[in-house]
Amino acid sequence: MRPRVTFLHSPSCEDIIEKLRSLGCPADVEGMARFGIRPDKAFGIRAPVIKRMARAIGRNHRLALKLWATGILEARAIAAMIEEPGLVTESQAERWVRDFDNWATCDGCCLYLFAYVPFAWRKVFEWSRREREFEKRAAFSLVACLTVHDKAAPDEKFLKFLPVIKREARDGRNFVRKAVNWALRQMGKRNRKLNRAAIHTAREIQKLGTPSARWIAADALRELTGVDVQMRLRAVKRARL
Repeated sequence: MRPRVTFLHSPSCEDIIEKLRSLGCPADVEGMARFGIRPDKAFGIRAPVIKRMARAIGRNHRLALKLWATGILEARAIAAMIEEPGLVTESQAERWVRDFDNWATCDGCCLYLFAYVPFAWRKVFEWSRREREFEKRAAFSLVACLTVHDKAAPDEKFLKFLPVIKREARDGRNFVRKAVNWALRQMGKRNRKLNRAAIHTAREIQKLGTPSARWIAADALRELTGVDVQMRLRAVKRARL
């Protein structure tokens, strides 16, 4: 049975935290430790429940800020989902990205919020040069999310990301290299032109010779040159003719 996540009135930050606490699963929290998530800052609640709670709450800028300030994993996930992109300033985005200390919060913010703010494209270039692992990851997570959500963006905007992807492919940190790989693969699945460009970049990355670069390139080439992706891209092209 799915847990009830409805609210009888517009919930306060305290109401939401209490609801999260009641739905928590300590056993799930234990598994989060290997991702650097502090057990005292998580309740252990699955993503579908978090999404239902966010839908029940609705968009609310002030509440999002309060939830984020708690530092609790699930509260921050809800904050990203209910925040209003049009009200997010660059200074707020910078504060939030500096708070990233795990992949889930990073990717959730990029997926549900940062991909929709007007300065998203510029932040890719800025964050890609950051030293901290999850700030840099945010740049490439954002690329992956933009390839899916920004349907109107021209190919030329995405092509500008490829030199950045190649440059950072040498970073051997686990959560950076996985995000670089994710960005490259997602771009290469958008259309045939970007597929060819991503494959070319993957082969250039392969020549860098570092363990991280070799893994990123091999994994991306395996998917982007694979039958499934190539058949889908050909089908999309035929449908547009």
